[in-house]
Amino acid sequence: MPSPASDLRGIAAMVLATGFFVVNDSFMKLAAAELPPFEVLFLRGAAAAICCGALLAASGHWRGLAGALSRASLLRGAIETVGVLCYIVALVHMPIADVVAIGQTAPLIMIGLVWLVFRERIGPAKAALVLLGFAGAVLVAQPGPGGLSLYAVLAFGTAVSVALRDLVGKRVPAHVPAFVVTFATILIVMVVAGIATTLTEDWVMPHPGGLGMLMLSGLFVTLGHCTIFLAYRAGSAGAVAPFYYSFTVWALAAGFAIWREVPNTPALAGIALILASGLAIVFLDRRRTRQRP
Repeated sequence: MPSPASDLRGIAAMVLATGFFVVNDSFMKLAAAELPPFEVLFLRGAAAAICCGALLAASGHWRGLAGALSRASLLRGAIETVGVLCYIVALVHMPIADVVAIGQTAPLIMIGLVWLVFRERIGPAKAALVLLGFAGAVLVAQPGPGGLSLYAVLAFGTAVSVALRDLVGKRVPAHVPAFVVTFATILIVMVVAGIATTLTEDWVMPHPGGLGMLMLSGLFVTLGHCTIFLAYRAGSAGAVAPFYYSFTVWALAAGFAIWREVPNTPALAGIALILASGLAIVFLDRRRTRQRP
């Protein structure tokens, strides 16, 4: 069982990981102001592949690359690709805090999928919290008379993809290193984004500043994957998981600092509901685990 000191290291790693992911998102959003979204994703993928490949070589995990060809690993990468394609389009057209907040419903969607697919009992309290979280997501998306905007739908698509990805990820063989799974996912996303930009976009030559932002984006997304892996390795899942929701705090800070974006009152209320429901479910699960003989 991890010690309190180990839990603190895990919590610190999780907070860092969510910060790294938001920095990555911020660089992508800035670059997408001048470049087509799928081109942004392709170039970011190339930079991430270089960074992750270097980490694989340094750690010696490259010896396990064959594990990336397992059916579960490839399916996980394919689902992640769908989610990332949805995410980049939503990110370009919506405030970063709103996209991230809707994405935070992924754990709630996973609970619903587990109930629907595996018929796992979730209990009335958890079901009520899941519904509360979705009510918060609707407040963030703020559908108009014609329903949800296309970009809000894409943000929800990202959350569904993340939930499916994590369910499939549980079936990846235990002997396959996490870095190998990450590298495989990065390559799949990069290849599909390359095909998408070739078929649907006119290539725009990035200027040095934009290219530099995408190189940094690739570095930070790799750092995010590494530190989130280390977070769960260092600390217990029960201690570390609640700090996954620091994602939204980082996104609010980035949105204000870079774009002076401040969510309106309904969106702030929705973000609060998503955070409250997610954290309540984590603490409810921890209490039930402690009560088991």
